Amino acid sequence: MIPNVLSIAGSDPSGGAGIQADLKTFSALGCYGMAAITALTAQNTQGVSGVHVPPASFVADQIDAIFADINVAAVKIGMLANAEIVACVGAALARHNPPVIVLDPVLVATSGHALGSVGVAEAIRQHLFPLATLITPNLPEAAVLAGMEEAVDVAGLEGLASRLHEQGARAVLVKGGHLTGDSADDVLFDGARLTRFSAPRVDTPNTHGTGCTLSSAIAAHLARGMELEEAIRAAKAYLTAALEASGELDVGHGHGPVHHFRWLWS
Repeated sequence: MIPNVLSIAGSDPSGGAGIQADLKTFSALGCYGMAAITALTAQNTQGVSGVHVPPASFVADQIDAIFADINVAAVKIGMLANAEIVACVGAALARHNPPVIVLDPVLVATSGHALGSVGVAEAIRQHLFPLATLITPNLPEAAVLAGMEEAVDVAGLEGLASRLHEQGARAVLVKGGHLTGDSADDVLFDGARLTRFSAPRVDTPNTHGTGCTLSSAIAAHLARGMELEEAIRAAKAYLTAALEASGELDVGHGHGPVHHFRWLWS
């Protein structure tokens, strides 16, 4: 059967990030996508101009409604605007205990706009780290969550991953896209060993929603039965191809989206 995957994240009306990117990714990788919306944003490829946040209880109501009726193979968590929503999402997922949870702690948009209020990082550590199968912070997010300086090399990524594991995360994939060099290197630490994942760095301005897309691809592959390392490698290959084909799209005048359906539309 086709697995059902739930995104708990904010909405991006321009379609490149958030739940829109998540649903596209789930669909492209053979899963049925669902979404519980944690925030409505006014944004485009050039930045975020507004955020409307629903009551935390309503976010929990959406999650409860899904689990009351539908078998959920995996959950991806993205933008959570405040600590109250983080706590409600954590309580809801603890009630329903889905087999896979991929947490992408979205704290800053590609444009640089902050997407979480004060206290979100601490709430994520407290309520979601113990539940998540994998967390996938980028370099700035990992530094905020770990309370450390941003890394400047792969060794620094390894230090951040180890620190976040010490803080309660079961498995940590620190993404190194903010580093320089010819390759895009990410580091996974699961408490037993460090694993590096490398892919060619794609020279493109179209990076809107890359973090959302990677975490959603990992969740989709895990839902389809892959082991963690295999799912990460497959997800990086999908994202690399989507970045390489992003020039086929003509969306906006800032950081454009990746081509989620590159393989299907070719």
